[in-house]
Amino acid sequence: MRRSKVLPRLIHFFCMLAAVVPGWVAAAEPLTVDVSKSMGRIRPLHGVNNGPVNQGETVDVTAAWKPLSIPSTRLHDSEWPTGDIVDIHAIFPDLNADPLLPVSYRFARTDDYIKPIFASGSGIVYRLGESIEHTKRKHFVHPPRDYDRWANVCLGIIRHYNEGWADGHRYQIRYWEIWNEPENRPTMWSGTDADYIRLYVTAAKAIKAKYPELKVGGPAAGASGDIVNGQYQPTPFLRDLVKACRESQAPLDFFSWHTYTNDPTLYAKKAHGIRRWLDTEGFDKTESHLNEWNYLPGNDWNGMLNMTEPGVRDRWYADMGGIPGATFVANSFVNFQDSPLDVANYYSGDTSPFGLFERFGTPKKTYYSFLAFAQLLETPHRVRVSGGQAGNHFGLAGLNESKTELRVLVTRQIASEQSQPLVIENLPWKGASEFQVLHLDETHNLEVTAKASFEANESFTVDLPGNGVVLVKVRQKQRG
Repeated sequence: MRRSKVLPRLIHFFCMLAAVVPGWVAAAEPLTVDVSKSMGRIRPLHGVNNGPVNQGETVDVTAAWKPLSIPSTRLHDSEWPTGDIVDIHAIFPDLNADPLLPVSYRFARTDDYIKPIFASGSGIVYRLGESIEHTKRKHFVHPPRDYDRWANVCLGIIRHYNEGWADGHRYQIRYWEIWNEPENRPTMWSGTDADYIRLYVTAAKAIKAKYPELKVGGPAAGASGDIVNGQYQPTPFLRDLVKACRESQAPLDFFSWHTYTNDPTLYAKKAHGIRRWLDTEGFDKTESHLNEWNYLPGNDWNGMLNMTEPGVRDRWYADMGGIPGATFVANSFVNFQDSPLDVANYYSGDTSPFGLFERFGTPKKTYYSFLAFAQLLETPHRVRVSGGQAGNHFGLAGLNESKTELRVLVTRQIASEQSQPLVIENLPWKGASEFQVLHLDETHNLEVTAKASFEANESFTVDLPGNGVVLVKVRQKQRG
């Protein structure tokens, strides 16, 4: 690392940081970005569940949603908890009706919900089935009386959104998922494992026969197996489903699974285990979709399910959407990069209690982690980040196409009062540079907290805050 020409300016820079952010103290174990070491491309694995228009179209967060550049939006629990869109019962209210007739369908409300998602540039994963029912009485999460008729309803929905049928659209939705968490009983499925497997095989084969170009998958498993002694152990239900697909030659173009946790490293571990298992079972072409994930405060669902102490629920959701959740989200984005995930969808991107926005549209802290990652993706050519404390420091860096700007996302699993040294080596340009430090913490929403210019040749060091999420932008300074 070349320091001789840089040291005087670094001294000035550290003094400036001390003035801007009092109390910063340099820490050991720096993170090092080596811009000369290419690592491929940063993958846009920041999909969500559900779209920007909420509360019966009284809350529209499209203006804030669009800058996130969401790559895919999964439709499940849309307008949670009592939506009347997307679900089979909402679109096809009379299961005794003829699924071949347009008059049997009610597409208008779902059309209006989906339209702004596409207008924002996102693709869609359409979940065919029903939303979760936390009510004591279960209304729609039951096996259909006629599995073939149910499959034909699915075909009608696909025709509407991909072929323009029934005053429809040509969105070319690629991914079609059959049901959600059928092992989550009775809130998601009142039938047996065998009932769901029959539903999956029937519908998947019907869809693939009519539309071989589409990708069909499931089961959106909530109980997605465990990592035990470093090895992935699928549940008996998942083993049975994969076996049934193989024996019946039903398509399993993508295997979808869910995990809520407080350990962002678990996703990569699980993704690797699921990938090995699918390959061993002969499904090496099957994609892996983590299409529900979020921070689970305390690694415990009791905060959400506590029915007697509203303060417990308030704190639980506040942690999920606050800085603990925001840091977790950024850490997860970093961990996703080296995992065999094909698609990931955060739960959720709307105004539900799990969403990126408060009920009336105010962005939560987690929103700004998505925004930081979206801005990082503007410099998509990934370069190597190393160092730091294993399991605690997380970093991801990329160059833009013209190699005139570097961006670095830095976060910690455990917040610290100590600052985080970031060493950047081998910048691809000579002469003057300028940088900004954008900080997300309890008092900042990805705002610039430090900036400076310097004349470094190839390398320099930045001291970053040790809490929250930090995005560093370094670019070649324009003369003139």
